[in-house]
Amino acid sequence: MKKTFYITTPIYYPSAKLHIGHAYCTTIADAVARFKRLAGYEVFFLTGSDEHGQKIQRTAENEGVTPIEYVDKIVESFKELWKRLEISNDDFIRTSEPRHHKVVQEVFRRIRDKGDIYKGEYTGLYCTPCESYWTELQLDENGCCPDCHRPVEKVSEEAYFFKMSKYADAVLKYIEENPEFLEPKSRRNEMINFIKQGLEDLCISRTSFNWGVPVPDDEKHVIYVWFDALTNYLTPIGFLDDKEKFKKFWPADLHLVGKEIVRFHTIIWGCILMALGIELPKKVYGHGWLVIGGDKMSKSKGNVVDPMLLIDEFSADAIRYFLLREINLGQDGNFNRDALITRINADLANDLGNLLHRTLNMIGKFQNEILLAPTEGTELDKSLKDMAIDTAKNYRQLMEDMKISDAVKIVWQFISRTNKYIDETAPWKLAKDETQKQNLSNVLYNLAESLRIVSVLISPFMPTTAKRIHEQLKVSQPFEEIQLEDAEIFGKLEENHEVGKPEQLFPRIEIK
Repeated sequence: MKKTFYITTPIYYPSAKLHIGHAYCTTIADAVARFKRLAGYEVFFLTGSDEHGQKIQRTAENEGVTPIEYVDKIVESFKELWKRLEISNDDFIRTSEPRHHKVVQEVFRRIRDKGDIYKGEYTGLYCTPCESYWTELQLDENGCCPDCHRPVEKVSEEAYFFKMSKYADAVLKYIEENPEFLEPKSRRNEMINFIKQGLEDLCISRTSFNWGVPVPDDEKHVIYVWFDALTNYLTPIGFLDDKEKFKKFWPADLHLVGKEIVRFHTIIWGCILMALGIELPKKVYGHGWLVIGGDKMSKSKGNVVDPMLLIDEFSADAIRYFLLREINLGQDGNFNRDALITRINADLANDLGNLLHRTLNMIGKFQNEILLAPTEGTELDKSLKDMAIDTAKNYRQLMEDMKISDAVKIVWQFISRTNKYIDETAPWKLAKDETQKQNLSNVLYNLAESLRIVSVLISPFMPTTAKRIHEQLKVSQPFEEIQLEDAEIFGKLEENHEVGKPEQLFPRIEIK
């Protein structure tokens, strides 16, 4: 029976089109999902849109449309972006869908029937853009929301409350005793300190707007957006309608989220799951922000970079490569157009593109595009083969440990080594000496085989490029059937194998 892996991104808020920061999170998740499939897992990869709340209702009213009309258009742009970025999600959940409403209402019922939800009066401070409640003590030095630093509103209305305080000790104990549950360590320490300051019961309904999931048996209330949104992770894996599927995929293996919403995914979500009597996810990973000039990228600040325009200009694989290589997961990363172009020229056009082009050109020129049977070869040949196997083995461990940038870097170290191997062996000189025919065959075979291994290892990062290398090498195994273990063996290309003609992978970008 196959091992399973359930991975989620946050569900994104359709107040405007997505920016490159959202693309970063989803690209990480996609690389992990593709790696797990490559490693033989049955993967369920979920992303989606978080569509309810006062902010959406107000924006729609200002534009003279209904909330669903407003979000429908923006959600289509989400789906189009994920398609163009080659995101391999298995489902796309919308919180406006009937299947999700049923789950949210059932979760509410179960927790209410247990006595953990009660009706009261909420008077306090609310940040509409963040859909978050705050106390006076939690506001920033200007009396604004501590997350987005915009003004909060005083709210007073009848509301339902979830007894989150009841689960404070249990969720604190869980985080402290399960260090792998919340990473990186800095986020874990933040959450432990937050809980130790005291958890209040959570207001989970509103009456001042109606764009949301109605409270069961009390429809003048709609369920608070985070109680609704977090439940999305249960909906597509059969929480209500497919017990076998739910048993197969829950608990989630990885909730990948931005660091600003770790609190919701560990404390609030942890308390909700404990109230339901359901296991907590195995891991929540809070990644850093993409910053521009030292400032967090956000739609409200207007300092966003449109990923669609970048894909048009540079290709999806180039953008994916830059995001995965340049930023250490868990830390903030700087998005810089000049750095992107430098990476494309140096790493993609020069290192990888030239390696493929030179290799296929030489096989075509010196051996009529045919790989001849290799022999054991020289110490130089052996060192290249050893590095190929070591790279694949170390890559597997780094990807399992979520060290994605390091995994990308060791593949490129191997690519650099393979380029150097060409210079060291000088196939053009071997081709001039009939007595060196076998050495030439060995070198050309080793180059082609190294590229085959590279194509497997980069497939989670750059799926289109990986497939193009595979096709130019004319590997007989269908690309879709390739597994990680195929990269851990040197020598899978058959003797007398015919390769294709080289095609440019990445054109060099001229900087004016």
